[in-house]
Amino acid sequence: MNASVLSGKFVVLGVTGSIAVYKVVELARRLTQAGATVQVVMTPGATQFVQPLTFQALTYRPVEVEMFGTFDDRAAGHVAMGQQADVVVIAPATAHTLARLANGFADDLIGTTVLASHAPLIIAPAMETHMWANPATQENVETLRDRGATIVEPESGELASGLSGQGRLASLEAIGAAIEDALATSSALAGKRIVVTAGPTLEPIDPVRVISNRSSGKMGYAIAAAALRAGADVRLISGPVALRPPAGVRVVRIETAAELHDAVLAALPGAHAVVMAAAVADYRPAAPAYQKLKKREQGDDVTLTLVRNPDVLQAIVAKRDQGTLVVGFKAETGDAVAEASRMLREKGLDLVVANDVTAKGSEFGSDTDEVTFVSADGVEALPLLSKREVARRLVAKITERLAI
Repeated sequence: MNASVLSGKFVVLGVTGSIAVYKVVELARRLTQAGATVQVVMTPGATQFVQPLTFQALTYRPVEVEMFGTFDDRAAGHVAMGQQADVVVIAPATAHTLARLANGFADDLIGTTVLASHAPLIIAPAMETHMWANPATQENVETLRDRGATIVEPESGELASGLSGQGRLASLEAIGAAIEDALATSSALAGKRIVVTAGPTLEPIDPVRVISNRSSGKMGYAIAAAALRAGADVRLISGPVALRPPAGVRVVRIETAAELHDAVLAALPGAHAVVMAAAVADYRPAAPAYQKLKKREQGDDVTLTLVRNPDVLQAIVAKRDQGTLVVGFKAETGDAVAEASRMLREKGLDLVVANDVTAKGSEFGSDTDEVTFVSADGVEALPLLSKREVARRLVAKITERLAI
């Protein structure tokens, strides 16, 4: 746990009746050791798995269980806790708890505390795999997400029932990262509008087939989240990906390079920085078929005529406002730094992020990356890092440049 983020923060930790309660004992200990004040709130069901005294011994605070329990001189303890909280964490969250929170029930201390709080809400569900997959549970999860809650989804593996599937409480590292993200929000980019592009583009050959690339969108989404944590107004222009955008980010969905071009130029006026992390197709079929091409009609060989797509980066540089930063990405299979330097010079960019997608840990779809920042100020090579950390460092550089 990051003490620089957690120290002095008031964390309300809601614990509900799941066998995974025993894992959350360690979470409470780690938060406390990092300097947070941890107020544990347990449902009666949770106390059947772990006694409140266990949490009290680790957090040095009384554990609250009953609605009208030991709230010393506070007339409305749930209101006081909710308003004092810097973050509210529900872990583990049962299916029953998800349903009650989604419907705004206020019949226990956790429900009333959540309703009374304006703090970020982080929910880490844990339950039997069929309960997690049930449409009712998934609808409740979506409702909570739509309201801004961060859902740290359960992991797949062996469950208490002896079966395997998704339902195990997420790792303490994943829950801790979500807590740190919620608390690390700063005002460094307050009042700044950042446009981020992410994911691949799809160029239709016919209504079924497309020309595309292997971009997962993970880096672009990580950058959008990092900019949001820094207080920016973030517009995320995304190609088709299997990712959920960070709550609070405005999302524009696109498919083709032409759509990306138009969406970025529409978002450009007033933008303080544009980060082009999307992998844009350089070419598209000149004449896409209106109906699916049939093998029996095409024969053994098919020739496609490709035409060049508009250069989105070039268009951005040409039409940007004075002072708007433009960051490009250069994914290569050879000398990425040399190509990034050429790109920086020829396109008039402020910064290029270069990476070799054949390097171990930097492949398409990975959660890590080894990148080099290339700018007029020089070349800065980073070690292999998580995409989240790369994004944080990139946003820090953008922040520094916008402050000049």
